[in-house]
Amino acid sequence: MVEVVVGALVRDRRVLLAHRRPDKVAYPDVWELPGGVREEGESELEALVRELREEVGVEVDVASTTHLCRVEARPVAEPVVLSAWLVRDWQGTPANLAPEEHLDLGWFGLDELPPPANVDVRAALVRALTS
Repeated sequence: MVEVVVGALVRDRRVLLAHRRPDKVAYPDVWELPGGVREEGESELEALVRELREEVGVEVDVASTTHLCRVEARPVAEPVVLSAWLVRDWQGTPANLAPEEHLDLGWFGLDELPPPANVDVRAALVRALTS
């Protein structure tokens, strides 16, 4: 089973989303939280820190993270365990460092969120931002 971590970088009640390329097998052409596959030997948090560094160029302040949810997703034939994290503090300015994965990055308020890649992750994010 593939394990994936994603991070919701939040500033001023806006969340950073990445627009996946239309040629991606899983969740093509949708806006989603940045992240990626957990490598062998990594904890979820270690994978989150690495993936956000690689994809959007930020250094996560681990003390500012909160686990949002863990869900099983089936974007392709093999099931995926998707673990989502809320990230309230980081160093650096987010940029699209993975153009082979994403077309663009964008900041969205709760009333502007595009259709979700995963409704359970979206629900957990909205609960966290409205509580």
